[in-house]
Amino acid sequence: MPAWFPTLSQHFMLGALALLVYVLSTRMRRERRPPHAAIAWVMGLALLPYLVLPLYLLFGQRKLRAAPKAAPVDVSADAHWAADLLGSFGVASPRPAQIRFHADGLQSRDALWECIEQARTDLDVCTFLIGDDTFGREVLERLTRQAQRGVRVRLLIDGFGSWLSSRRSLRALAGSGIQVVLFSPLFLGRWIGPRNLRNHRKMVIADGSRLWAGGRNLAAEYFTGRNGAPPWIDLSFDVTGEIAAVAGKQFQADWSAAQGKSAAPVHATPISVSGPLAQFLPSGPDQTEDTAQSLLIAACFRARHRLLAVTPYFLPDDGLRTAMRLAARRGVRLTLVLPAASNHRLTDFVRSRALRELAEAGAEILLLPAMVHAKAMVVDDTLALCGSINLDRRSLLLNYECAVVFYGEEQIAWLARWIEATASQGATFNGKPPGLMRDLAEGLLLAVAFEL
Repeated sequence: MPAWFPTLSQHFMLGALALLVYVLSTRMRRERRPPHAAIAWVMGLALLPYLVLPLYLLFGQRKLRAAPKAAPVDVSADAHWAADLLGSFGVASPRPAQIRFHADGLQSRDALWECIEQARTDLDVCTFLIGDDTFGREVLERLTRQAQRGVRVRLLIDGFGSWLSSRRSLRALAGSGIQVVLFSPLFLGRWIGPRNLRNHRKMVIADGSRLWAGGRNLAAEYFTGRNGAPPWIDLSFDVTGEIAAVAGKQFQADWSAAQGKSAAPVHATPISVSGPLAQFLPSGPDQTEDTAQSLLIAACFRARHRLLAVTPYFLPDDGLRTAMRLAARRGVRLTLVLPAASNHRLTDFVRSRALRELAEAGAEILLLPAMVHAKAMVVDDTLALCGSINLDRRSLLLNYECAVVFYGEEQIAWLARWIEATASQGATFNGKPPGLMRDLAEGLLLAVAFEL
């Protein structure tokens, strides 16, 4: 046995120390983890403390601040239950807004160009990645032209996503007048939080009065297609009104956090418009509660007639999975739309366990032959949600995400029609029982691979 290998007593002492670190840090941070996540960390720390303890210290934290005592909520007779729930988390209240959905990539592209071109004083762009392709370069060219016209242009891109972008193009922006900040770069000396907490928010805000958002990254496959292939099926929208100023404040907070500073007031002038109510929903480590996760679970129990959902990746935690299954059990029409094969094949493999449970409960699961990247849910005729939030653990419990909650009848009906039309192109999921080896492989991956 090598001299550096720990003895049995040393192993037990290190394991006990690792478990003590886990207990104390969890108590001090008031971390709340699902049982499978807690069990995975505890088993790893006890059995392989010299390997798992550094991983836990680097990746184990998922909230960046302790939750304060919740402020009392003024519940009025005509208030929507979702607005009351989100208000209790400190989310800004619904605002009147003018809303346009983009049915395909070309409509979304045109709305994006319009949002960029109409900026007169400020243009804030937050994205996970910018494609190293013709479309990505055109985005940067348009941002550069706006900066040369005197518009303050700020680009916030995720530190991991930047490696999927053109690093040369991003470096070339240094002399263009565009301010560029990477959110939590992978290689950075100072500590700004665990490196596995990624910024997946997608929004463009012009002058604090117009918001372009949804599920699309700024790359060709989301708009026009890459190398002759059709574009991915995705959803985005633009909103005019005070909700854009709310999104601008969130951008400012993210911008400041990426620089290791406290948030400063955003330079934006909100405008009042008439229109249906909509609510900007941030979700992630910077929120004291799991805002989107809580809303979705509550929606499953509140639904009476239908739940329509579309997502590229389906790996919910036990709470959301149970809520969806029970909704289907009690007769709610649950329709779930997914790609038959996404761009993350490991996720496709392990999603089968949850899909089999839902299918057995009576849910309708449709698998599309094309890549679906849209993220949306419709609850009865009273609520809809669309944005960057996938129905998986990383998106709901780890990533910085954002969405807009729609309360207007016209917007809810539009999203419902879009999801149902998309679902009609899919084939029904075959929920046949797995073999022993597949069942074991699914369980192992669910317990370990998605906790980081």
